[in-house]
Amino acid sequence: MSTAHIVLSDGTVFAGSPAGFVPDGGVSTGEFVFNTALSGYQEVITDPSYAGQVIAFTYPHIGNYGVAAADDEATRPWCRGVVVRELTQRASSWRADGNLNAFLEQHQIPAITGVDTRRLTRHLRDHGAVAGAFGTASLDVLTQAARAAHGTDGTDFVRDVTTSEAYERGSGDLHIVAFDYGIKATMVQQLAARFRVTVVPASTSANDVQSLRPDGVFLSNGPGDPAALGAQVDVLRTLVGTVPIFGICLGHQLLATALGGSTMKLPFGHHGSNHPVKDLVTGTIEITAQNHNYAVAPDSLGRAVVTHVNLNDGVIEGVASATDRCFSVQYHPEAGPGPHDARYLFDRFTTLLREGKIEGL
Repeated sequence: MSTAHIVLSDGTVFAGSPAGFVPDGGVSTGEFVFNTALSGYQEVITDPSYAGQVIAFTYPHIGNYGVAAADDEATRPWCRGVVVRELTQRASSWRADGNLNAFLEQHQIPAITGVDTRRLTRHLRDHGAVAGAFGTASLDVLTQAARAAHGTDGTDFVRDVTTSEAYERGSGDLHIVAFDYGIKATMVQQLAARFRVTVVPASTSANDVQSLRPDGVFLSNGPGDPAALGAQVDVLRTLVGTVPIFGICLGHQLLATALGGSTMKLPFGHHGSNHPVKDLVTGTIEITAQNHNYAVAPDSLGRAVVTHVNLNDGVIEGVASATDRCFSVQYHPEAGPGPHDARYLFDRFTTLLREGKIEGL
């Protein structure tokens, strides 16, 4: 089997073997992050929030149950690559319609297997998310590419992953406009089970949203640095206070910014399906799925209160403004993959739309 390497921008080298798609020149670049989920690798890989990033899975065996079209969170993966300890070639599941390696080849996603992912994870934990390069090219070529590689800071990846045209899903007496900053399919499904949903491109203006006469506005997850999305924040500043709003992940960061807050980059982010979060409104502890490198900066909020906190590191996980009829969370209540502890938040949004108030505020 041929050899491949990872070279991080700080010069650290990891050896492995090529898998998935092998690009011309044998070089791929991106920002390396680790994900601690034990399953749900297909949903992780197809989450548009990973645009610009290379996903290193901490669980050693990836691909065990193959892939199934029903598990895609987007029409294609947007990540830059995948790193695993062992990539299973035989799919062991009645649901599988293919194996993961073929899936990566089909979507032209490069991968590297046989890597000491424990060592890589410890390095990223200690040094933070690091840009780098990987592939079958020589170490000299990979080193040059790693030095030139960029992280996600200051980059607008939303323009790449958002829908090009509006579309509708679901039915019901309440109409929601959902901004697609990189929206996951499971998120659309949860909304469509409750409302008539119009999903619109991230560049949609406030006037265009208001012309649709929505009962509420939803702000989706998405990739990259929220500080690079000034145009989207300006739209939200216009909409806040005029219509109930619910945001998730990137949508949470953008809403908090529109409410006077600011964002910061975490050292290595939160990527996994077992993060404990406390709901300060009810006192409930919930286990959550998370995928983000940025967060709302402490003590930066002007017009909102903190409603949820991460019990591992105290990061702000939710904000709300009763006056402005809006709330948001940093984690993923739709949880694909992950626990369903937080799906009550979609019902909290329903209550906000029907009664004009946020539970507990």
